[in-house]
Amino acid sequence: MNCRWMLFVVAITLTTTAKAVDSDAASLTLGKLPAGKVLFLGNSITLHGPSEKIGWKGNWGMAASSKEQDYVHLVTARIAKSIGDRPKIKVRNIAAFEREYETFDVATGLKDEFGFRADIVIVAIGENVTAPATEEAKVAFAEAFSGLLDSVRQHGKPEIFVRSSFWPNSVKDDIMRHASEAAGATFIDITELGNDQANRASAERDFEHAGVAAHPGDKGMQAIASAIVAAIRANAGVTE
Repeated sequence: MNCRWMLFVVAITLTTTAKAVDSDAASLTLGKLPAGKVLFLGNSITLHGPSEKIGWKGNWGMAASSKEQDYVHLVTARIAKSIGDRPKIKVRNIAAFEREYETFDVATGLKDEFGFRADIVIVAIGENVTAPATEEAKVAFAEAFSGLLDSVRQHGKPEIFVRSSFWPNSVKDDIMRHASEAAGATFIDITELGNDQANRASAERDFEHAGVAAHPGDKGMQAIASAIVAAIRANAGVTE
């Protein structure tokens, strides 16, 4: 068998395998919702790599005690239990969008995420957005956030769930709420969770950096996951 033929066989095999995996994912449903692919778009609460300067050693949602205890993996585990198989997931920290939403190129910056064509998309941002202090700033954030949701909607037919900020801010959260409603997304208000100091990591253990300590601890991650899963199940028509 010559080299060119071998490469052809390998390519066909890989393509067939990929199609089989996608087919398996497409068959997974939670109630009335397809649930084979789940995309998480967030910030450090969703995913943060090790950072020596702030004393964070994990590579998961800050500041859960382990990967299994962050809200991403808790949500994934609960969906897997409901559908009888583990969904494919993709996780992306989009703090750059939060900080530079007026200039962030969503189409290019999230090309891989859009190519994933998720069935369920969970958007969990807002904490790094500077609170809009003027009407112009409010409009700018509203337009950028609406644009993000519209772009998500254009890639596949995902059900979109938007979580309010863990550190509540009525201005930012109201903008995200209205944009979510306009886009047909489900808005999940976790204001009460964020206001409860017991949900912060500082209530569970000591941290060198105050910013890390202000993130949700294991209890907070559990509460966020529960709120998200409840919204997904309600949307899916699942009551048990």
